[in-house]
Amino acid sequence: MLAAQGGRLLGRASVRVTSAALQLGRTEGLVRTQHAKKSSEPVEETTSTSANQNDERIVKEDVNFGYFKVGRTEHKSMVKDVFEKVAPQYDVMNDFMSFFMHRLWKDSFVSSLNPFAGQRHLDVAGGTGDVAFRVLKEIRKAEQDYVVQHNKESEKKGTVCVCDINPAMLEEGKKKVSGLKIPDALGGLSWVESDAESLPFENESFDTYTISFGIRNVSDIDACLKEAHRVLKKGGHFCCLEFSQVNSEILRQIYDLYSMNVIPYIGAAYAGDSNSYQYLVESIRKFPDQEHFASIIEANGFKCVRYENLLDGVVAIHSGFKL
Repeated sequence: MLAAQGGRLLGRASVRVTSAALQLGRTEGLVRTQHAKKSSEPVEETTSTSANQNDERIVKEDVNFGYFKVGRTEHKSMVKDVFEKVAPQYDVMNDFMSFFMHRLWKDSFVSSLNPFAGQRHLDVAGGTGDVAFRVLKEIRKAEQDYVVQHNKESEKKGTVCVCDINPAMLEEGKKKVSGLKIPDALGGLSWVESDAESLPFENESFDTYTISFGIRNVSDIDACLKEAHRVLKKGGHFCCLEFSQVNSEILRQIYDLYSMNVIPYIGAAYAGDSNSYQYLVESIRKFPDQEHFASIIEANGFKCVRYENLLDGVVAIHSGFKL
């Protein structure tokens, strides 16, 4: 669909994904070890073991907030605060910052999902509804095609659930529903405020699951992916659209210069908030590259995992199936 309209500004790269185990670690225990050596008092083995266990727990609980390490609970609160601040300008700022490219990326993303008649879809970190509205529109088109082909309506109407942890983002999305030119948009959409790491849905509830420009903001990517796998039906399709690592060295340098030096100033000038946009840029830098992220998806139970680079890796579509 987008290839015909946008000239496929996008590069395609299907890759083999390895299932290498992913390990994260830090050396914070060094300070405690040095202190123990300086002390004249003997250190009991049980105390040392307990300290090591505490260190491991701290390492596991600390996550990236941009270039800083924070606790998981603090991370959730800080990310929520960021999106509460940017919610009113979110859609317009996306146009400004991406030169409207995000619209093409989202069109391509939804096309890769292959919407079908009667589909039950979950859009997590759905924010203002950009992807959800596109999915519902394609579902309705598929249902119209079904009527033409079978001379009857499909057994059930497709639905899209927009899920986001931030109520301010959801409210911005709801405001746009009345202006949608989609048959039965109001009946086809539902809105749920929830954490992506703990979804309030039964096992195997959805045919498809999307998350766009959201997974890098969760506190625990593994927990998010496990929940995605849990709520999908057998054969269900997982799709993720996210900023990634640029392949071309020249494009990477231009992109880094623009994102690190221009985007925060756009945020300050238009939205009056440079700090939130500085975090958003930094969070992109800390997100795993294409192959690393693909292996994380595979490690959480998905099969046939692959990715497609758009604009030479500025963003990437990752997909997998619950088999």
